[in-house]
Amino acid sequence: MTLSEKDILEALSSTKILASMITPAVLISACGTLIFSTSGRLGRLFDRINTLKSEAEAIVAGKLEFTDERHDYIRLQLSRQRTRAHLIQRSLAALYTATALFIASSLAIALNVAYGSSETSWIPTIIALMGGLFLFAASALLLYESRYNLKFINSYLDFVESLLEKPVHHPPGS
Repeated sequence: MTLSEKDILEALSSTKILASMITPAVLISACGTLIFSTSGRLGRLFDRINTLKSEAEAIVAGKLEFTDERHDYIRLQLSRQRTRAHLIQRSLAALYTATALFIASSLAIALNVAYGSSETSWIPTIIALMGGLFLFAASALLLYESRYNLKFINSYLDFVESLLEKPVHHPPGS
């Protein structure tokens, strides 16, 4: 079946196309918001790793007391931060994939409304559902990462409390 130029222009000017593309656009926006906040998490993680690096350098330089405890703590935290980085990276990959799928479903909706038929209307739906699955996976990974980060927070609190239980050393002449 050949479409005439008039049929193509009429199909493209249909308001049904824009109306049908609204839902994927909202989901694309949601993915964008999650990508932005997840990138922020990654930035804070990098800042935390830099703080651990500075503390490790201070231990090596002999500027800090309780070096054994601090050394063990830093090793544990670096391991936890590595796990968090992997979780965040996987979350970002899933969010970018979801975004791409929602964009693809929006384009598929437009093409189906303009040129398709009821026989092909399932294609945009399947693409959007796949995007929803990736969005769900990213959300689950981020939920797990936030719970995993709680381990870091609790161990940090425990470490600070253990330092406070150590005897205070006063410099000579004080």
